[in-house]
Amino acid sequence: MSKTSLCFWIVPAMYLCLRSVSSLPQAAAPHPLAMPLACPQGDCPVLKGAPQTAGMRSGFVRLLRGEFVGWHTTGKNEETLVVLRGKGKALIEGQPELPFVAPALVYIPPATRHNVTNTGQAPLEYEYVVAPAKVE
Repeated sequence: MSKTSLCFWIVPAMYLCLRSVSSLPQAAAPHPLAMPLACPQGDCPVLKGAPQTAGMRSGFVRLLRGEFVGWHTTGKNEETLVVLRGKGKALIEGQPELPFVAPALVYIPPATRHNVTNTGQAPLEYEYVVAPAKVE
């Protein structure tokens, strides 16, 4: 699957997510957009919050064999990884590791310390979407 065809799949999905959170307060109205995923450094922020969204961030990550993102948390936000290519594992603090092979979706709850590692021979490529979680 080419990067162009991935954009035609990912960007409409992100637009639907935007529409579902449109009731949240925001500085300016979100607007639809399309863009190529040309990320030579391997990590490419796509959506960055207002005015593009109501709080959602998104980006593209490419990890080479054995590379990892590094332990981090998204705070009060929840995160979804849409795995496009490759094989890896999500390490969630206090939980068993979650192995995955593309195509796959990985969900990470809010306030969860985690890391993502490429366990395959080929590059691991995924789109992440981080959004404010409604915690009750």
